[in-house]
Amino acid sequence: MKIIVVYDSENGHTEALASSIYEGATSHPYAEVHLQHVNQANPNDLVHMDAIIWGCPGHFGTISSGMKTWIDQLGYLWAQGKLMNKIGAVFCTTATVHGGIEATMLNLITPMLHQGMIIVGLPGNVPENALYGSYYGVGVTCPVEASPNDPPNLPKANDLALGRALGKRVAEIAFKMNPK
Repeated sequence: MKIIVVYDSENGHTEALASSIYEGATSHPYAEVHLQHVNQANPNDLVHMDAIIWGCPGHFGTISSGMKTWIDQLGYLWAQGKLMNKIGAVFCTTATVHGGIEATMLNLITPMLHQGMIIVGLPGNVPENALYGSYYGVGVTCPVEASPNDPPNLPKANDLALGRALGKRVAEIAFKMNPK
């Protein structure tokens, strides 16, 4: 089974979360997982995937421009129904609490629904998510650094555990849908 994790990241926050999702997905014995920044990701590759996970930083409650530009290239795949019935999941990072995590994830899910994809979230009974409550996917807050010279406030261990849990869940569901 093939899974792709596509991400946009500007300061490494979302890339770190994407890497943890990749790690979780690769824990499935039958998963072939690809991790690609939007600048390198080819929309045509999505046709050959069983599951697609994409994410980005939230910008004022919506998708980053890099991710939006990439998603906007998927129109011809929509017209041909090439992504129908594929598993989809989303993730994002924001700089502040109440910085638009849920709104950004819903904006990331919408194009998947238009494509006819099957959305996988992160239920509250997943141990890593029991107290966090990131149901639409994984959304974490990484506070803005005080100055450009400060080391980045990358996702914490519990944030990365959520990422691994989402990647693992997507791989498990993708395998159940297409056990090859």
